[in-house]
Parts: sequence; structure tokens; C-alpha cells
Amino acid sequence: MQPLSVPDLNAKDLHALVAIAHFGSLVAASAFLQTSQSALSRTITRIERMVGVQLFARSTRRIELTPAGREFVAVSERVVNDLRIALGGLRDVAQEQRGQVIISTFPIVVQQTLPSLVRTFCDRRPQVDVHLRAGCNSQVLEDVVGGLADFGITYGDSLPGIVERVGLRRESLHVILPREHPLAESASPIRLAQLRDVPLISPPRDGFTRRLVEGAAAAAGFSLRHAVHVPGFHEVIAHVRAGVGAGFVPSGALPKPLPGEIRARLLSAPAFAVSITVIRLAGRQLSPAASSFWNLVVNELKGHHVARVVDMRRARTRKG
Repeated sequence: MQPLSVPDLNAKDLHALVAIAHFGSLVAASAFLQTSQSALSRTITRIERMVGVQLFARSTRRIELTPAGREFVAVSERVVNDLRIALGGLRDVAQEQRGQVIISTFPIVVQQTLPSLVRTFCDRRPQVDVHLRAGCNSQVLEDVVGGLADFGITYGDSLPGIVERVGLRRESLHVILPREHPLAESASPIRLAQLRDVPLISPPRDGFTRRLVEGAAAAAGFSLRHAVHVPGFHEVIAHVRAGVGAGFVPSGALPKPLPGEIRARLLSAPAFAVSITVIRLAGRQLSPAASSFWNLVVNELKGHHVARVVDMRRARTRKG
């Protein structure tokens, strides 16, 4: 257990912050909380002094959140909601039957991997709310470290020591191409150098996979042509399917089955693989519900990967 190093804020303080942010007005917030405007104003001043940043920007008519205020109010709202849920049913929480779980991960994981797990979890614990946050690798890490998510599913090849991790699997990178593309004719692995002048549909610049292949290209003395920039792998696949260009995605993001408009080739020379990892803030004790979902993710995703590898090997054996 770490020594207490957070401001001395109580639930009433946090509730006041959430109410002011919700109404955007001291008049409305004071009426809702049944207190005076001057008391709320003093509360804001005291909290801002304790945290050391300005949380609200005041004008004659409205009071608005600063960027730091938005982050702080998001955490405050979650703390207040957790307290409300806990006090409303301590026995149910202890039995994992009530509460909430917040998971941060990539959009492609939200779309392809989590639906079946969420269904399994909700069937077992219908009174637990599940919140899914989608973002890039850095956003997932920020959500976990900042306490906005109970845990995250991300790429785990290089993670700070502030998080605990459990490796789920390693995924190879594939190049996906429109069916008519010249490089789509062969089923053999494709070398990174062959993509030197190929227009690419690429994920964000700060994405882990993009930085991985860009670093390898730079080490080999050339650069890649990122012709179209999209938010994530789902959009990469959609644009390749439309014939806009080529793209690279981890094997876990490949559509199953692969659409007829797309061909996929393993990216090689050098070979690339990324670790899919479930992470949480080091030293943080998960709620019973969140711990249950964490275990479900670890058990199901590891088992699913092993079964898939066995099935692929069997399929190759039958073909041989």
C-alpha cells in the first residue's frame, strides 16, 4: 500500500464539481445541490488550490471546464458513481452482481473481439454495466494510467513499469491488397522493401504498428508512402476493399472470412509480430466485477488463439 498523496477531497466536493460541469452554471448547480452560489464558488477555489490547476473558466454568464477540468471531472464522476453503486448494494458488489467495468482498447477489438466476451459476462452478471472506450495505443495507456478504465487491451512490446501486463498472444503483421493489385498475385510473404512506392492506407502516426514498420523502413534506408490516413484498422480494411490502396494490419484484425475483394500476404523481410496484452495500473486492486472480466479476457483470448492455431495447422495438413 502506498502512502496517501492525493488532495483531501470528500464525496461532497466531487459531487459539486460534477454538478457544476453538468449545468454549466453556478445558479443551476446551487439550486440542484440546495446550497448557495458563494459556497460553491468557495468550493471551486479550494479544490483548484489543492490540485494546483484551474478546473473552470468563469464568465459573467457561464462557467466552463478547462481541458484539465474535463479530465478531473471525468474521474470525479466515476468515483461518485462507484460510491453510489457500492453504498446501494454492498452485498451484491461483493458477490460480483452489481457495479461497472470500464475497458479501453482499439476500435477493432471493440468490434471483433469483445462482443462475444461482453455477452458471456452480461449473461453471468446482468446487473453490472460495461463501458467500452476505443482509442489508439497511447490513448488506451492514458486511460489505464489515468484511472479512466479498469484495464485495457493493447500492444505490449514496450510499456512503462507503472502498468502490470499479461500477454495474450503475438500476432504477425499482414499486408492487405485489392484483389487486382500486382502484389496480390502471389500467396508468399511480401518483403517490406516491395512497399517502398506503394500508396498505403495507414493508421495514425502515433499508432504502434505504423511506428514499427516506419522504423524498419528507415533502418533499411527508405521511407514508405502513406497516401491516405485513417483512424484505425477497420478503416484501413474498408479502403483497401474499395481499391484505394494497400495497408498493413495484425492477423487478429483480418476479417474472417476475408472478403473476396481483398488479398492478404504475410509481411516479411523483416518479419513483424506484435504482442497483444491486457494491462492495468500497477498496484491497483480491481473491483470484483472488473477482476472477473479481466480473468474472462485472459482465459478466453488465450484459449481462442491456441484453438485457432491448431485449426490452421490442421487445415494446412489436409491441404498437404
